[in-house]
Amino acid sequence: MGIFSIRLPDVGEGVAEAELVEWNVKVGDTVLEDEVIGAVMTDKAAVEIPTSVSGKVTWLGGEIGDIIAVGAELLRLEVDGEGNLDADTPEPSTKVKTEELSYAAVEPEKPAPVVKELPEVAAVAPVAYVQDKPEVQTARAPTLTGASKPLAAPSVRKRARDLGIDLRAVSGSGPAGRIVHEDLDSHGNGSTVAGNGRAANTRVEEIKVVGLRRLIANKMSQAKKNIPHITIVEEIDVTSLEQTREELNASYETERGKLTVLPFVMKAIVEAVRLQPVLNSHYDDEAGIIRQYGGVHIGIATQTDAGLMVPVVKHGEVRSLWDSAAEVARLAAACRDGSAERDELSGSTITISSLGPLGAIATTPIINHPEVAIVGINKMVVRPHWDGQQFIPRNMMNISCSFDHRVVDGWDAAVMVQKLKALLEKPAMLLVEA
Repeated sequence: MGIFSIRLPDVGEGVAEAELVEWNVKVGDTVLEDEVIGAVMTDKAAVEIPTSVSGKVTWLGGEIGDIIAVGAELLRLEVDGEGNLDADTPEPSTKVKTEELSYAAVEPEKPAPVVKELPEVAAVAPVAYVQDKPEVQTARAPTLTGASKPLAAPSVRKRARDLGIDLRAVSGSGPAGRIVHEDLDSHGNGSTVAGNGRAANTRVEEIKVVGLRRLIANKMSQAKKNIPHITIVEEIDVTSLEQTREELNASYETERGKLTVLPFVMKAIVEAVRLQPVLNSHYDDEAGIIRQYGGVHIGIATQTDAGLMVPVVKHGEVRSLWDSAAEVARLAAACRDGSAERDELSGSTITISSLGPLGAIATTPIINHPEVAIVGINKMVVRPHWDGQQFIPRNMMNISCSFDHRVVDGWDAAVMVQKLKALLEKPAMLLVEA
């Protein structure tokens, strides 16, 4: 018998560490060659780790949520024949951890050939339940036990029955040890009972932040800490846009697919950054360099069961409304069913955030670092609009655009917002090929 060590392989170009998000085995399990033993995550892409030999698991090198360095020991197996470790090699006493992963948007990277990459892994966060400690009770009259009947008013007895409280276990604070309503309130592990007889829920649930949720948290923290945001909210009359969209769907939905508002917004962004190319940029604050891109790669914030993901519609400048709509639908479905690839989740140069019908009057979207602009779409509502003579009903929608004030001046931000407003209020301009 021998001991075989499996180490975390190179899971991608330039990746030095990965977060452990799933174990498929436990100590004592027997695994077969090529069986997937677990998964790690790097920059929103999950990578399955197989075993190269068969054997019995004797040691695991980490817990869900741990950061493991490439080349670090991940697992040990007891195998038939000779292993790759001496039998007396001690198990590491501590897990190998490094700094937390970066969630920064980067240029698309080629998948590592050594392992299979996935967009996400549905890792189950370990949950622990913590009960509140009993409060220290003040001195009271001795508790009546045994056959002694506790002293209490009829209303107190009825309430105790409703709550399932045995009065013999309650210390009375009233005269001669009489049990009063306050004694019921404080009885039972320090829990509080409201006047309606319902006990307060004192349970505390602890959920470990791992996987995609940790990456999202790191990304948002990085963006808010490093980027001075300026947000402009503008009201847009989208009545004409809605009429145009409905007419196009009535004529072409069967052969070309259905159009939502989103492709029109994407087209408007393409035209707006054509006039202000600095808005289609990344800002490398460490190097002090603005990388201005010719291609408009639009990130679409998409909610999934695992958390927020941002698939990227590449080269929006060459896509039609229907092409953009089809690509958005394809990428959203891939994110939700877990088939999106690494290249489809990175490389955005500007992002759209939308809460759809759940959206509010206005939002303050956080920039997707290292981008310098994000366009937030708020819900569409019918509001009265004064046309100079009377109030008439119009479809109105607010947009909330945030900019990196280190790169984008307030004037340029306002010009961008007004260009979007003009294009969305006159959608026929979006159908004219430049």
